[in-house]
Amino acid sequence: MIPRVENFDKLKADYQLYVNELKSSAFAGDVEDRYEARLLCATDNSVYQLLPQCVIFPKTASDIQTALSLASKKCYKSIVFAPRGGGTGTNGQSLTHGIMIDCSRYMKGVSELNPQLREVTVESGVIKDELNDLLREHRLFFSPELSTSNRATIGGMISNDAAGQGSNVYGRTSNHVKSVSMVLADGSLETFKEVSGDELKSCLSREGFVGDIYRKCYRILKDNNARVKEVFPKLNRFMTGYDLDHAYDASTDTLNLARLICGAEGTLGVVTSITLDLTPMPEFRALLVIKYDSFDSALRHAMPLIRAGALSVETVDSKVLNLAKKDPVWYSVREYIQEVEGFDIQGVNIVEFAGADAKAEQSKMQSLYEDILKQTQKEGKERGGIIGAQITDSAAGIAAVYGMRKKAVGLLGSAASKEKLVAFTEDTVVPPEHLADYILEFRALLDSMGVDYGMFGHVDVGLMHVRPALDLTKEEDKQKLITISNEVVKLIDKYKGQMWGEHGRGYRSCFGEIYFKDLYPVAREIKAVFDMDNRLNPGKICVPLGMEGSLVALDSVMRGDLDRQIPISIRENFENAMNCNGNGQCFSYQQSSLMCPSYRYTKDHVRSPKGYAGLMREWLRLMAKKGININAMELETLTRTPNPVHFARRVYNTICDKDDFNKAYYENIKTCVACKSCKTQCPAHVNVADLNSRFLAMYYDRYLRPSMDLVALHAEVLLPLMSRYPKLFNPILKSSLNAYLVKKIFKFVDLPLFSSVTLHRACQMHNIALLDTDGALNSKADVVIVTDPFTASYEVDGLVEFALFLQKVGYSVVMLKPYVNGKLRVVRGDRRGFINFAAKQASRLQRLSDASMTLVGFDPALTICYRDEYKELLGSRRGDFTVYLPEEFLEAGLKEGPLHDFIARHKDRLKALSTTEDFGKTWYLFAHCTEQALLPRAVLMWQQAMSAFGLTLLPIPVSCCGMAGMHGHMAHNQDESYSVWQQGWKKELDKRDFDACLVTGFSCRSQVLRMEGKAARHPVYVLYDLVEKVE
Repeated sequence: MIPRVENFDKLKADYQLYVNELKSSAFAGDVEDRYEARLLCATDNSVYQLLPQCVIFPKTASDIQTALSLASKKCYKSIVFAPRGGGTGTNGQSLTHGIMIDCSRYMKGVSELNPQLREVTVESGVIKDELNDLLREHRLFFSPELSTSNRATIGGMISNDAAGQGSNVYGRTSNHVKSVSMVLADGSLETFKEVSGDELKSCLSREGFVGDIYRKCYRILKDNNARVKEVFPKLNRFMTGYDLDHAYDASTDTLNLARLICGAEGTLGVVTSITLDLTPMPEFRALLVIKYDSFDSALRHAMPLIRAGALSVETVDSKVLNLAKKDPVWYSVREYIQEVEGFDIQGVNIVEFAGADAKAEQSKMQSLYEDILKQTQKEGKERGGIIGAQITDSAAGIAAVYGMRKKAVGLLGSAASKEKLVAFTEDTVVPPEHLADYILEFRALLDSMGVDYGMFGHVDVGLMHVRPALDLTKEEDKQKLITISNEVVKLIDKYKGQMWGEHGRGYRSCFGEIYFKDLYPVAREIKAVFDMDNRLNPGKICVPLGMEGSLVALDSVMRGDLDRQIPISIRENFENAMNCNGNGQCFSYQQSSLMCPSYRYTKDHVRSPKGYAGLMREWLRLMAKKGININAMELETLTRTPNPVHFARRVYNTICDKDDFNKAYYENIKTCVACKSCKTQCPAHVNVADLNSRFLAMYYDRYLRPSMDLVALHAEVLLPLMSRYPKLFNPILKSSLNAYLVKKIFKFVDLPLFSSVTLHRACQMHNIALLDTDGALNSKADVVIVTDPFTASYEVDGLVEFALFLQKVGYSVVMLKPYVNGKLRVVRGDRRGFINFAAKQASRLQRLSDASMTLVGFDPALTICYRDEYKELLGSRRGDFTVYLPEEFLEAGLKEGPLHDFIARHKDRLKALSTTEDFGKTWYLFAHCTEQALLPRAVLMWQQAMSAFGLTLLPIPVSCCGMAGMHGHMAHNQDESYSVWQQGWKKELDKRDFDACLVTGFSCRSQVLRMEGKAARHPVYVLYDLVEKVE
């Protein structure tokens, strides 16, 4: 039995007093001092880990003013702050030992949009893609591009002065900032923008703290302007933290303190809102994807591509490509990056042409394309390593290619080894003409240390993301990180570059003096002007002039240091959790994103794959500190025979245990719908459903299960029995008294009614054999429909129509009676019970498979369970049988066999029917989220199947419907279930003819019926109706 964990890190006394007073103040946002909330914010996408004392989520700028003003009290002088955006930083910029101010939850206002002036004002928590989706109807966009644009906030972009693809033309974030509103260290709110002439004089004459800021900064910048021009390198990715070069223009005597704030990483104040300059969307966009036989060739080709007039040139190496090929993202992109026969692609340049003059851009691209094709015909060095090229000019193709490129950041963290490709010296920048030579020496350095790596980046501006592969749980690899960092500094100096091109300084602030040279005291003076007490993100950028203090150290505590406290055997057994690299893909704001419905509902970062993985890692670490061998404990849980003494201990623990991290962990995972989308959508493939199931198994070994599990764990046994008597049980289910008692006792709501005709009776009526395993074996049928207790109890019509459809097209079909699949047991953490039932079912299905019978399931979630959870938990005991999804079976059948022959015989009749009123419409596919995630080609398979019958099927990009098995029927999940439904499916269904909407998942159809009061149809229903009319 796992022990209680009560001695986890508590708040320091002064912070506890501050937090208590803040909670009772005018602060209207959330104050999170839960250990798990602090734990989530202890990491970002860097290698570092630092536990904050508290995380606050302001709702307005005045909330931030309240927080900072309160801290001005003498008793709170030790309190420090750091702002946080999307938590995607790769250098620990927002990590703090103090109070973290996270604006991403509430500060998402967009105002003062003026399409004519091409400007908009946004709050700091607005996500970049969210803003651009809003601007699209005006043919405008906020142009600085990021790989993390679906979760990066504008406030975070300001703090880093972020940039990415296209910056050679579009510039950095600071190039598009008209003004910045910011809460200063004293709690006052001020807006900074470009000022000159009388307006500058007015600012310089202001009283108080703000006036001092203007006067001192004006003097500092003006006095040092000439030296700044000498020291700061003339690069597209100029130096930030602080941008002394662009904050003052001597030629016009113009002061722009907003330029200092961009790239300041929250060390000068807390940004609340920003007025942005917007860019017109290009009228023409296309990509030229060029392939090379070496990465060096791709780099050396950059300058000719820039001279050809490209908007941007992005480079990807073979490491990234090979990782992408193992990820579902490849299904969307492989058509646009086709293999070259006889060659191994070692590098790719993604060259974009875009602009307002479509004809001119098209001409430039076509000319370059023709030149490259000619070059591929040359031999040896004259070929320049180019092996092929292809043009992609469709919106879908461009999105797919850049989708793969954006996912590269996370993919590099998913390498299947203990050494992970990690970020630390990975946005260095040199003049583009020197990039190839610089990277050659960088690679030589890594090769000399025996360190593998992956690379991708922006060759047009001389920036390459280099991710060395290190196992930071090893002290020797941590020392390699330090050595590589120091050696790279020397290389950058040799090639006249700088250290931080777009990802900020953070824990690399220690190198600031090297690049600022004699201007470093000037930067310190700027810091002192805004934050003389060093309370805003201390340790980053620089220490205020005149104050003692130190910067965060390059060898500070890393995630690997804490992971090292977990024994190797346990880390290997729970590799799923250890693989999370903090990339934050699970924080995507997009409603159509398969990840993560729990996070999108709660906006609580803890309730996300990253959060759940972090909880598991910390839980393992705390258990290890107590000397607990979790591997042995898990095995004991799976093999222990229930006994009264153990049960009595669980009763006692349930009643008496109070302060326990196990309970905090449990409360947070209750909102997880176990959709398993993270298993494929997460770049590191963190399988949260499995992690949570494993934890629950051990949690319920210490505590009693809730009453709902009396129903959930036995549903697959009870439902087939109860569904035999619908006339008895349906009136009971309809009664308000039953609904009250079920909710009160078992915590379930809205339980569906059983099919009015039982499966047994329906099969008799339609002459379909419903058989046990032995009967199915003796039947010699072509196809065995593997039913499940849910559809067999609630959707008899669907199973029958599926069987009749298969019979109509020429197959001999039988139904296997509904045996226990076990999916619910594994979701609820009853892994021992699951293994017991799954082993029996696997044995049955293996016997049928050995008899060369084709097995086809109907419900996606339960069918996929046979290839997913069965494989994970049964191992070799599972066997090698396959249960096909309907679309997989149809795809195979279209190639040969009865289905192929049926369509060939009736093609004219099918063509005629497909134009009738009943079938000639556009059909819309709402696919089950698990089906989309674990079978990426599912949607395409359904489209191809329907097309073969002459029907048009349009997939609708939706994620979870909010039901997720029995999750949506649990009383405590009602708000989440309804919210997730409203955010996604509801909006999409309302746009369309309901009768044309086809839904593949049983739980999804149950949710539709519950929410809309109408029964949704499965695609097979339409196919059955169609073939019924053929003959």
